[in-house]
Amino acid sequence: FKAPSGDHPALYRDLLRTNRVHWIAEEPPAELVREKMMECHFRFRHQMALVPCVLTLNQDGSVWVTLVKPARAITPGQFAVFYKGDECLGSGKILRMGPSVYTLQQGKNREESPKKEEVDKIEPAT
Repeated sequence: FKAPSGDHPALYRDLLRTNRVHWIAEEPPAELVREKMMECHFRFRHQMALVPCVLTLNQDGSVWVTLVKPARAITPGQFAVFYKGDECLGSGKILRMGPSVYTLQQGKNREESPKKEEVDKIEPAT
């Protein structure tokens, strides 16, 4: 897929899953273990700004990463690196991504405006 422009909504995602995370401290942060969720920051390219996110810990040690706002051009195979303040917590390889902003917008547009045939099928209230 080639997006029509560099900032096309198809390039933006706000959800991704990593493989088993390699934690610098060897164990996941206590808050993540206790709450199964934790706010932190992440980046997936060396020079990029840190992005606020919420980690959700899975049984297998992988995490779902939910971004506070969608990030551009996240690609499977890149590494997500997690930070709390200045401290690097660890990293995991990106395996899967949630739907793009473009896909989500398409879904919203479909939900908001039912097709004429669907409107005709709705039974009048009695």
